Amino acid sequence: MSVLGNVPAPSTPEDDPSATPAATHEPVAAQPPAPGSPPIRWRERFPRLIATVGGLGYIPVAPGTFGALAGVALWAVIQSRYAPDLRAEFPLIVPTIAARAHWALFWLLPATLLVAVVGVWASRRVAAAADAKDPQYVVVDETSGQMLGYCLALAPLNWKYLILGFILFRAFDIWKPFPARQLESLPGGWGIMADDWAAGIYAALGLWIARLAGM
Repeated sequence: MSVLGNVPAPSTPEDDPSATPAATHEPVAAQPPAPGSPPIRWRERFPRLIATVGGLGYIPVAPGTFGALAGVALWAVIQSRYAPDLRAEFPLIVPTIAARAHWALFWLLPATLLVAVVGVWASRRVAAAADAKDPQYVVVDETSGQMLGYCLALAPLNWKYLILGFILFRAFDIWKPFPARQLESLPGGWGIMADDWAAGIYAALGLWIARLAGM
């Protein structure tokens, strides 16, 4: 009998099923993503960026207040850039209400509608991802409601009315008089946004009353 008769022959990568692809010096092919894998990250970040108004919703103290302040700032930028001199642009025989409506409808209303439409879409996406009815960090609804209040006031506002509109909106947004609280039951982004629109309408009524009272 040969001494080497019981020595096994050396195995090859083809014979050894445990051999790794690296041992064969062959490149590893990229595997396609498994079904149900998370979507591309930018698709999550973009609606979250809108819903939190650039991250303001992550402020730990009163994020809704900062969301409303974003509406104040956006409105102020639009007014400073596009508000006309009503006395120069419109003759005195034209009622003041027509001049106010002209400015609001042609400049502030499109911006207000844009924030509202995009807010409904973004808040719905973010709430669905968080599996929550209305996450606290979603504050685009406050931004939209604040802008709606200023829009319905139908006039460029000085700093006194600007502050008053902000205070009124936040008060009604927290109080949620009828039908604000009932509107929260609407599905998806509509329920998140609609109650703040109601608060914006009440704030606009308050601004009209203040103007008629000569404040």
